[in-house]
Amino acid sequence: MPTFVESRDANAAFNPSYVPVMVVTGATGGIGQAMLEALARHLKGRIHLILVGRNRAAAEAIIAKLPTCPESKYEFYECDIVLMKNVHTLADDLLKRLPKVNFLVLCAGRDRFWGPRKETEEGIDDMFAIRYYSRFVLTRDLLPLVISVLGAGMAPEVNLDDLGLKKKYSAINAALQATVYNDLMVAVNPEIAFTHIWPGWVFNGMIVNSGILAKSLSFVLGPLQWLIGTTPEKNAEYMLFGLLSAKKGMYRRGRRGEDIGMKRFLQAKDAQRILHEHSVEETARK
Repeated sequence: MPTFVESRDANAAFNPSYVPVMVVTGATGGIGQAMLEALARHLKGRIHLILVGRNRAAAEAIIAKLPTCPESKYEFYECDIVLMKNVHTLADDLLKRLPKVNFLVLCAGRDRFWGPRKETEEGIDDMFAIRYYSRFVLTRDLLPLVISVLGAGMAPEVNLDDLGLKKKYSAINAALQATVYNDLMVAVNPEIAFTHIWPGWVFNGMIVNSGILAKSLSFVLGPLQWLIGTTPEKNAEYMLFGLLSAKKGMYRRGRRGEDIGMKRFLQAKDAQRILHEHSVEETARK
């Protein structure tokens, strides 16, 4: 397991001959913001960053503070990735104007631990849309290298008889099933480097922004968070270490960027094929 200093120093040593292009979803807060800021800092601004999110004002404030050099290029792409039609439009636009995407960092998330299924206008539960299907579309369309920040090693058995949980739904099960979908997705993309990371407990406001009951619980859980959690800035160095050290194939890493191997990886017969076919159908252009 790398120490924080080892991770930070390894990241600082990253010095590619090319100007890397990095696309980040969930870029205007939390881990996504911290990762792009850290890499821009290590590269002294020699990077092309595309921040994907809904909050233009927040993105412009972030960009204004990033280091600059003659090769710097920073831009914001406004996109609500809860709708697959928006994700397809995003992917199409990036494919048209970018020669290559070197790093695709998927950090957008939504946590809801109770309540009924909430379907988008496309008939997809909003939790699955953000935590899995949007990632599937972008991964399938764009990449040579991807990092997905969610919950490697935290998944239950995949329910192949109810993909998308349209028959029997609970918010917590949706969160867990979306996690294992991300693990299985990589099986049909063996030639790229795919890193699925569980970031642990990060001080990113997720509890406070999850609803009234969650806000009430935050008074109890807040002190515990400070004991066992990390700041986005510190966590980002571990996440970057996992990204930059990846080669071809699948990597599953823990909250310190350590390789957790195939811990709790599910081997259900035909699971990858069935999930892939389901995902293609569910995210097809309408």
